[in-house]
Amino acid sequence: MKTTLEELQAFVAVVDGGSITAAADQLGQTVSGISRALGRLEKKLETTLLRRTTRRTELTEEGQAFLLRTRAILASIDDAEEHMAARRQQPAGRLRVNAATPFMLHAVVPLVPAFRAAYPQITLELDTDELNIDLLERRTDVAIRIGPLRDSTLHARPLCTSRIRVLASPAYLAAEGKPRAVQDLAGHTLLGFTQPESLNRWPLRGIHGDEWAVQPHITASSGETLRQLALQGVGIVCLSDFMTTEDRVRGDLVQLLVKDTVDVRQPINAVYYRNTQLAARIACFLDFLQARLG
Repeated sequence: MKTTLEELQAFVAVVDGGSITAAADQLGQTVSGISRALGRLEKKLETTLLRRTTRRTELTEEGQAFLLRTRAILASIDDAEEHMAARRQQPAGRLRVNAATPFMLHAVVPLVPAFRAAYPQITLELDTDELNIDLLERRTDVAIRIGPLRDSTLHARPLCTSRIRVLASPAYLAAEGKPRAVQDLAGHTLLGFTQPESLNRWPLRGIHGDEWAVQPHITASSGETLRQLALQGVGIVCLSDFMTTEDRVRGDLVQLLVKDTVDVRQPINAVYYRNTQLAARIACFLDFLQARLG
């Protein structure tokens, strides 16, 4: 049976205080509690550490040797606690972040310089994946998830929402014409996602309801690939504002069917595992993202 921190602290307090009573006062415990802790410790070590009389307490030779190691152990624990307190005040360590490629490129990467300036002791490891990953398997601290959450075992921090729109480049519209109604899309080249299928239901109202299930002529697993295809004038696409706002501002992409578009906003959450106190390096990153994206 292993010794406990409580037993070690009781032993040192008795030595430093000169008596069990003084140790009980120092540690805020009862005299009987300190006495029992010492008894358990000596039983586990199978040796006598202290000779106790009615007038004083003195170390045995074994007790003297054990005291040196015990002080080193307690000092090491104090040092570790001080180190963790310092990390809470100035977060440090490696932070592994996972997100879909478009969100990483258009939302996270532009914020990295400011985050590094604020938290220089945090080492960022940025990973991209178009599918939802297993955080434990990939040793990921935070993952950014776009759309409804399915994994109830994860804690989630809402970051923002992002509207989705139907878009095309001026070059495509000049060559193929501009659709005037939702049904006109049937005569155009449509760009869509390989998976999930829900991303190929565009927020367009009509006789079919408030969404229109498209049959893409070209599919890709990444929204960034679809964005690049749309910018090259290949076809019409439906993408989220977080990756296309600047394209629309510059005029590189144009929103189509504005009057027929339903205001649908994708929820964007940061997800993470938390069994105990959230590590400072994770907490400050979540706060940073939420303040700037929200």
